[in-house]
Amino acid sequence: MDKPVDLKKFKQSRLRKRAQADTLCRRGFHKWQFDEKKQFDVKQGKLVSIKRCTRCQITRSVVS
Repeated sequence: MDKPVDLKKFKQSRLRKRAQADTLCRRGFHKWQFDEKKQFDVKQGKLVSIKRCTRCQITRSVVS
């Protein structure tokens, strides 16, 4: 028979990973990724790109 899996180690590693991501975003260390949608700002006449944090889903707009 196979060895039983230690669920305690699995659960601890998952909780540690989630807590680290939450702590990083709270302290301002977001993991930004460009969103695929491009928008055009009519007032400035420029293209606006949207960045989204992969951990906490906060959005930020960048004028390019």
